[in-house]
Amino acid sequence: MPIVKNFFIGLSNNPFLNKAAKEIGPMLGANKVVAGNTTSALLNTIERLNNKGITVTVDCLGEFVVTEGEAIQAKDQILEVMYAIYNHSLDGHMSVKLSQLGSEFDLDLAYRNLREILLKANEFDNMHINIDTEKYDSLFDITQVVDRLKGEFKNVGTVIQAYLYKADALVDKYPELRLRMVKGAYKEVDTIAYQTKEDIDENYIRLIEKRLLNAKNVTSIATHDDKVITHIKQFIKDNKIEKDQYEFQMLYGFRTDLAEKISGEGNNFCIYVPYGDDWFSYFMRRLAERPQNLNLMFKEFMKPEVVKKSGIVVGTMTAFGVASALIYRLFKK
Repeated sequence: MPIVKNFFIGLSNNPFLNKAAKEIGPMLGANKVVAGNTTSALLNTIERLNNKGITVTVDCLGEFVVTEGEAIQAKDQILEVMYAIYNHSLDGHMSVKLSQLGSEFDLDLAYRNLREILLKANEFDNMHINIDTEKYDSLFDITQVVDRLKGEFKNVGTVIQAYLYKADALVDKYPELRLRMVKGAYKEVDTIAYQTKEDIDENYIRLIEKRLLNAKNVTSIATHDDKVITHIKQFIKDNKIEKDQYEFQMLYGFRTDLAEKISGEGNNFCIYVPYGDDWFSYFMRRLAERPQNLNLMFKEFMKPEVVKKSGIVVGTMTAFGVASALIYRLFKK
């Protein structure tokens, strides 16, 4: 539903709401989708998932980085989490956004920060570092950095967004890298990206199949879509794809029962675990991807104690969110 998706993408890009939401995250139920804002809380979450046979990739949340100091601070936080995972012998790796490391104002700074992270990751049993994709405008910078690093490091990978027309070429370009396959979570115009769910789903499945048959590294199949998961599981079986060549991946706090079921079937499974105060943009993009998650949001937002304490953030999101939910339900019928 484009109207609903565009609304939540717009919210995710609002600096004022992002800043205000930091102060009231726990009241809005952010802890349901973000593994806390302390290292101890994060480690407890990772350990709990590891005990269920599930590995994790950690995203130290951060938006609107505009100074070198903020970029270095973000890099230092990532290094701190890496050290904690390694020091506690946990099964996890990192997902990193270049914009968080300074790419939007100094690409070379972001490259230096990321290279420092990768050098340290090599010391931590060659911990994998995934470079997350962002808006289409950043794709050239991301691929440029990936191309500079992939010859030096074997523990670097990135993400393919299936709604982009360029996704096909990127799958062909990086057979030797570990890739996460996603549908895509940003608002992009029809000259560069598929617009309908049907077209995106079709391309997503096609790219995953292509990748599984030709890849020289792990393919992370990141989706909560039952139909896609069922189809890919059968494709894996029919084509005798080895288990060490793929993993399923889901977001922390979403469809937990399904995640544990797939893991319990003997599949490699990874949970994408966000961490920190900057939860708002992340959560809004998740709502844009899957408007069904509105139910989770409204159950928390409409509690009297939340509405009373959190003021304009909840007021803004509830008013527009209710309208979006009604539109979504109308078009869903």
